[in-house]
Amino acid sequence: MVSTQPRIAPGRLRELGPVNWVVWQALSRAAGTEDAHLFSTLGRTGGLFRGWLHFSGKLMPGGRLRRYESELVIIRVAHLRECDYEMDHHIRLGKRAGVTQEKLDWIRTGPAAPGWNDKERALLTAVDQLVATRDLDDIAWQTLATHYDERRLIEIVLLTNQYEGLASTITALRIQTDH
Repeated sequence: MVSTQPRIAPGRLRELGPVNWVVWQALSRAAGTEDAHLFSTLGRTGGLFRGWLHFSGKLMPGGRLRRYESELVIIRVAHLRECDYEMDHHIRLGKRAGVTQEKLDWIRTGPAAPGWNDKERALLTAVDQLVATRDLDDIAWQTLATHYDERRLIEIVLLTNQYEGLASTITALRIQTDH
């Protein structure tokens, strides 16, 4: 049986230090919670946390993909990895970016769900292959490349892997969902 207790408790001022404490407070407010457990846990790593935030922020929301497309990627990764924390957080963000309840249902079904346009289907197919095999076959790559330029193609791979790795981190550390 897998324990559901956090392996590392979320930090507070003493464990986070003043800079990460302020960052955690701001990110928690932005997420609509008093304690975004992801940030109060990862914030315990000092400068590594801020470096990770910078990288993550360059992908989302600071990437070149439309926010809607980024949320499709992230929510699909969260679903495939069964990561409730990531799913809960990005369902809220996804709704703000235009991911409707109907599309959330389609995300759970995957790229085969009727209703996706060709671009969305190519994006979700790429996500599924990256999570399952850590690679894209030539057909999936060529299909994706008909919709995205080279920079966005790289970004899709980085974004998918960032959130797949984050799901692993959340799962391994047993980070609890926010209240």
